[in-house]
Amino acid sequence: MNLKAQEIILKARKVVFNYPLVLLMSLVMTVEVIRIVQDNSASEERSFFITKIIFVSALGISLMFGFKMWTQRSGNYYFKELFGLLFLIGFYFVFPEKKEDFTEMYIFILVPVFVLSHLFVAFAAYFNKGSSEKSFWQYNKNLFVHFFLTIVFTGVLTGGVELAIWAVDRLFFMNFPNDVYLKTLFTLLIFGSTFIFLLFNEDGLVHLEKEGTYPVTLKFFTQFILIPLLMIYVVILYFYSVKILIQWSLPQGWVTYLILAYSVVGILALLLVYPLKEERAKSWVKVFSKVFYYTLIPLLVLLFVAIFTRILEYGFTEARYFVLLLALWLSLVVVYFVFMKKPSIKFIPISLFLLGIFALVFPYFNALSVSKRSQKKGLEKIFIENHLLVNGKIDFDKQITDVEFRNLRSKFDYLESRHQEAYLLSFIDEKTKTGFSGSKLWYLTNRLSKVAKIAQPPSQQERLVLTASETYYKINSYEYAVMQSSLLGKGVTIQGDHFQFESKNGQTHVLILNQKDSLDLRPLIEALCQKYEGRVANRKVDDLFIEGDLGKYQVKIVFNYLQRLSHSPKDASYWFENDLFFFRKTRP
Repeated sequence: MNLKAQEIILKARKVVFNYPLVLLMSLVMTVEVIRIVQDNSASEERSFFITKIIFVSALGISLMFGFKMWTQRSGNYYFKELFGLLFLIGFYFVFPEKKEDFTEMYIFILVPVFVLSHLFVAFAAYFNKGSSEKSFWQYNKNLFVHFFLTIVFTGVLTGGVELAIWAVDRLFFMNFPNDVYLKTLFTLLIFGSTFIFLLFNEDGLVHLEKEGTYPVTLKFFTQFILIPLLMIYVVILYFYSVKILIQWSLPQGWVTYLILAYSVVGILALLLVYPLKEERAKSWVKVFSKVFYYTLIPLLVLLFVAIFTRILEYGFTEARYFVLLLALWLSLVVVYFVFMKKPSIKFIPISLFLLGIFALVFPYFNALSVSKRSQKKGLEKIFIENHLLVNGKIDFDKQITDVEFRNLRSKFDYLESRHQEAYLLSFIDEKTKTGFSGSKLWYLTNRLSKVAKIAQPPSQQERLVLTASETYYKINSYEYAVMQSSLLGKGVTIQGDHFQFESKNGQTHVLILNQKDSLDLRPLIEALCQKYEGRVANRKVDDLFIEGDLGKYQVKIVFNYLQRLSHSPKDASYWFENDLFFFRKTRP
């Protein structure tokens, strides 16, 4: 027992000695997270200061681990780790001083930097060209396995300790303060998980590169779950590609995320099965390893079409920039692995890391610069096309369409959140500026109204509301009456026949019988509304019902009230609820 305790203490000492800066960053993050959760009375300014410390220390955990791996390979311990600390100090000053200045723009700095720090860990010890592929794979495989083991161990430890505290509190009436649970939770989830992960890594690089057998669990997961799922996924994407070719329509924007997900997870799967190509792996693993990059080629074409459709219509934003960057990186990876005779898997994290650095810091072409220039050009294009500028200033006596106004407002909002107030002010004459208070001149959703209240056109939307003049309904020869609310969702079964009503966003109103026959109510409702078009917008009517045939049934829908909102008949929306549906059989 003593020997076991001594062994644990020895390992803990090794962790503290080998990774002092990693543990320091984790400890700082733990303390600051507990402070910001506990201190409800802290000022907004102080809370934001603590939040910035949390961001920096969280980044420091992965970054200092990467620098440790680098120094273990090439020496110069103090110089490189000092450089890492200086980088973290500089990163703190990237953030603004005030919380209100912390806009969504900083998310597009934070997320890429955190991703890059983890990519750095993946290859930090392998700048040397002489390092072998096998040791590189073993190193990353062990990190991957240790990460998941850390999640399991931390989860069990945290749950067990929290339960033990609760048991002692209840059984022995200790009356622990409530914050004990919170402090314990964050200590174990942040500092505890870091310590456990470092315990798995023992002496670092020497241990991580040590050759071992391929994990059976990882092998099973990759061969029998991950790769078969990816094969199903690519078939779905190919069918979608065929569909848009047949319909000759542009792909939907969200397809970019599906293709990126397939590509990134597919590359991860290939990296996981990398050693299996030398073994008797399952046939589909070998097939997948050979054809994966070729399957990406047509999907990349679809990806670029979808990306440029959005960019050409709405311009660049940081999100679209990074999606385009990932598409370019995937194209580069495909070309590299298809045409290189002896491709190296180190190319994958290193190439993505370099492109990420380019996107963040390269002058003029980085994500923020490109996006701001694109949105400025889009804004100026709206001004010119709608003749809104007189001597370079906005003429608020002009009117624009609702669509253009929304585009204008979104670009104002975007540019203001990127600290472009001076640029926006350049379009406002001095007289109008005097009506603003403070530096936040764009009162968007409310803020913009002070600037563009004249430019915003009166609503062109027509509203027609019809209300039933009577509070009773004539059933006549109809056999069944059902409330609309009952037909929604799972529907209603009458004498073995299942009726279901689908209604969505005021646009879709379809009655379905036995999942086979359907009746579109929209043309019938429009015909009813046309009877009262051009008259008073709100009126009571006697014949507020429609009739139609649905399979072997005749259907009558009686409305209590019916509302139509429209710019034109094509985009009309119809709203009604708690109305009665009558059914009768017309044939057996």
